[in-house]
Amino acid sequence: MDLRIFTEPQQGATYDDLVRVARAAEDFGYDAFFRSDHYLAMSTDGLPGPTDAWITLAGIARETSTIRLGTLVTSATFRYPGPLAISVAQVDAMSAGRVELGLGAGWYAEEHAAYAIPFPSVGTRFDRFEETLAIVTGLWGTPAGETFSYQGDHFTVTESPALPKPVQSPPPIIIGGMGKKRTPELAARHATEFNLPFADTDATATQFDRVRAACSDIGRDPSSMTFSNALVLCCGTTEDEIARRAAAIGRDVEELRANGAAGTPAEIVDKLGTYAELGSTRFYLQMLDLSDVDHIELVAAEVMRQLA
Repeated sequence: MDLRIFTEPQQGATYDDLVRVARAAEDFGYDAFFRSDHYLAMSTDGLPGPTDAWITLAGIARETSTIRLGTLVTSATFRYPGPLAISVAQVDAMSAGRVELGLGAGWYAEEHAAYAIPFPSVGTRFDRFEETLAIVTGLWGTPAGETFSYQGDHFTVTESPALPKPVQSPPPIIIGGMGKKRTPELAARHATEFNLPFADTDATATQFDRVRAACSDIGRDPSSMTFSNALVLCCGTTEDEIARRAAAIGRDVEELRANGAAGTPAEIVDKLGTYAELGSTRFYLQMLDLSDVDHIELVAAEVMRQLA
């Protein structure tokens, strides 16, 4: 079972904050450091302001050596498919093959308006998302010395040299969400991993089954898909410690216990176990207070130990 640290820097974090957390996650044995790809804070001022996900990961790639790095998730509305494929391939090279691309259709209208990013209808966003997946995977998968072309409704590629190639062949792609039809279909066709963020066990079971069915429909072995969940983290060895960490992120303890990875280490182990029974083998622990590196150490020492 993999445990990954997942951060939301748009809520208020500097590059130095992220490097510190990524290095701590690496030192304490987590599988990966991930960050959101957002440009606007939610319900806070977000000071000092957003950092760009792929610029940040490029820097962290050079300041770490073993931990995997990625986005949960990059919005397909933020970047054209070709430049996105180039950026991810370059960061993959900078990290010696440790990058994973979480990619979605985009949903947060306000951040698009705030930073002059077009925000089309949901149908168009999914169409562009589907074409982006086809182009990114096509560019990466084109043999060296050959060219790649693609004709879509939104994007056209004409005899691209399909360079640079990433170190990995190819970097893993993560797709997630609760969409009933297109999301499972796109995951079955393009994803290495299917992630479900902040969903209860009933919703998880239903959506995982949809993805498995979509895999079977195209002749893909469902067992070739990695299934994962993202949950808010709030761990403590005492009730006071749990309450302090919940207060620091503005959340109620009992609500977190019901909906997140919250409570004592033993409680969190039990919660992760309920998701594991549904097929989840990887957990993104959303750490919202990036100043609390002791939190990362506690989970490594106690939760990882009990899961080992």
